[in-house]
Amino acid sequence: MTMRKGANVAVGAAAVRIEIGRRSGAGPVEVDASALLLQASGKVRSDDDFVFYNQPRHPSGAVTHQGRRSEGAVAVDELSADLARTEAAVDRIVLVASADGGTFGQVEGLYVRLVDASDGTEIARFDSADATVETAFVLGELYRRQGGWKFRAVGQGYGSGLAGLATDFGISVDEPAGGAAPSTGRTPAPPTGQAAAPPAAAPAQPAAAPAPSAPTAPAASPPPVRLTKVTLTKQAPAVSLTKQGGTRGVLRVNLNWRMNQQPSRGGWSSRLAKTLGGSGLDLDLCALFELADGRKGVVQALGNAFGSLHQPPYIHLDGDDRTGAAASGENLTVNLDHAAELRRILVFVTIYQGARSFEGVDGTVTLQPQHGAPVEFSLDECTVASDVCALALITNEGGELTVRREARYLVTQRGSSPQRTVDGAYGWGMKWTPGRK
Repeated sequence: MTMRKGANVAVGAAAVRIEIGRRSGAGPVEVDASALLLQASGKVRSDDDFVFYNQPRHPSGAVTHQGRRSEGAVAVDELSADLARTEAAVDRIVLVASADGGTFGQVEGLYVRLVDASDGTEIARFDSADATVETAFVLGELYRRQGGWKFRAVGQGYGSGLAGLATDFGISVDEPAGGAAPSTGRTPAPPTGQAAAPPAAAPAQPAAAPAPSAPTAPAASPPPVRLTKVTLTKQAPAVSLTKQGGTRGVLRVNLNWRMNQQPSRGGWSSRLAKTLGGSGLDLDLCALFELADGRKGVVQALGNAFGSLHQPPYIHLDGDDRTGAAASGENLTVNLDHAAELRRILVFVTIYQGARSFEGVDGTVTLQPQHGAPVEFSLDECTVASDVCALALITNEGGELTVRREARYLVTQRGSSPQRTVDGAYGWGMKWTPGRK
């Protein structure tokens, strides 16, 4: 159902999938989807009510940022909303698109589409066609009405980007909106340098006073939302985690994937290719590591070599996911508090079952430091019959941690294994034995 701006429609589905898409390959502008969960006052309750690429899951689990995928000539950012699970205090879910690297006047084919999550039936679609200098858009909103939910096509643009839009709804961000510090609605602290009030005059013969109690430390405010991110490309393949401030805490490496609609020429059946992100395709996220003392090894599900976070190798594989969903996917965690003991880590992925090659597999890799901007890149350029792909190389050189996008598709020769293939390509020099999971 195609809608005009301002129109609304009833939503009978208990859960929906929200697609915010645009024509791909039309310029340098990147479009990101996000959602804000608002009270009846039109404001968020806290910064947790902002769901976007750096904060992909609402604490309630009702709204999730599912990541990005390509569908032919269209790039799609996807959100999911479980309306039946949405907290009663949430009156509206605002659906937002933001432009990075330009304005929406440079973006072709921008739209928002609402789909029933249970069967894929389209509920509503709104195409935005009148953008000029805007850098953020409220494309639509889900809102409560008489015990149910409705969807409204909004199409309201903002010139202050995602930071300015989020600030208007009560989010505190760490970047200034429109060149000025965003208003957070909090009571301002006294100006620096303000004179303190003079103490009251002491009585001539003071009575014994009780010992003063220790001053109570003010409650710490939660840190503001970070909107920054780093996208690695062929032209800009590396970034310093040290310069980004991401050298403490943990580094989470997430891989999620889905299958393109068309079957690969090397590959799988058309029936399996239509199972987007289904259980038919099983990818395994792995890591070769070399410690500062020269010890080498692998972290992977094969052989149950899940590693350890608090002792060598300070790398842990969270589990073995078989869906590719962005909310879960495959995850590796690196303990950056022990970065001095790590020399290099090569993160790679193998196909365990469901396909013969990465051709047609649309994947996204996100490295999320606990402190610092997330680093992401896509996997959508495989042109060979590859069953193993080197994703990213993390190196420690002179105390500086660097992430380099590899996106290098390798071909396993008969009689070898994907692990041995990536080892040979990067000179790890390990001995391999058969394993299973």
